[in-house]
Amino acid sequence: METEEILVLYDQQMRREIEFPGMRKEVLPHLVRFVHPVLGMSIIQYSRLDEKNADAVIQEQIDYFTRLKQPFEWAAYEHDPPADLMCRLEKHGLVPEEPGAIMALDLHEAPQALLEPVMADVRQLTQRSQLQDVIKVVQEVWGGDFSWITERLGSHMEIRGYLNVYVAYVDDQPVSTGWIYFHSHCQFADLWGGSTLEGYRKKSLYTVMLAIRVQAAIQRGYRFLTIDASPMSQSISAHHGFRQITTVCGFGWKAPHS
Repeated sequence: METEEILVLYDQQMRREIEFPGMRKEVLPHLVRFVHPVLGMSIIQYSRLDEKNADAVIQEQIDYFTRLKQPFEWAAYEHDPPADLMCRLEKHGLVPEEPGAIMALDLHEAPQALLEPVMADVRQLTQRSQLQDVIKVVQEVWGGDFSWITERLGSHMEIRGYLNVYVAYVDDQPVSTGWIYFHSHCQFADLWGGSTLEGYRKKSLYTVMLAIRVQAAIQRGYRFLTIDASPMSQSISAHHGFRQITTVCGFGWKAPHS
């Protein structure tokens, strides 16, 4: 399938039609937003604005979440109109994060290296307590506090068929992580959390962790895999057949009392 066709399908299924467990979906004339009633992880998932209404709609979202006393994030994609959407979001006080490349792999075209049996010690986690191994790896790789993983991923693991979490071990020690979400009524599964301890990089662990998730998606009947790739993983993903379909930048806003 052509890159442009994948992007159209991505916008339809992963931004307009998608559902997130535990979040309230609100479909408005110009956008789709998801509101978390407790954790304050709300997001503007999709928007189609123009030069005439953009500023008013952005301010409406700020006013809405101010009333809720919740922070929110606006996921702005490079192909979202108007062309200066990201500049307008900044002018309204939203703070940009590091942009990421949305990479997609057509699983009908998956390279043979990702279809080979996984011989490394990679385990699929089944219990919340095991997520401490994930936290141990990602905190060492990225720094910061990732204690939220226990609640967020733990609750998602309890939803049958929604999330697979994997950890690679060397000498029974966790050294690499990655997880995959399987969305219902959708041709896309998406990859998150790819992290490997520095001393274990360039040892094919990225390929191993990618392969086990590719094979899981194929077994489940999915057509595409997507990843929000950092600069570090973008070239590696491209090497394994992923194509960049767009770029995304999250713009965060905090309510005065959040």
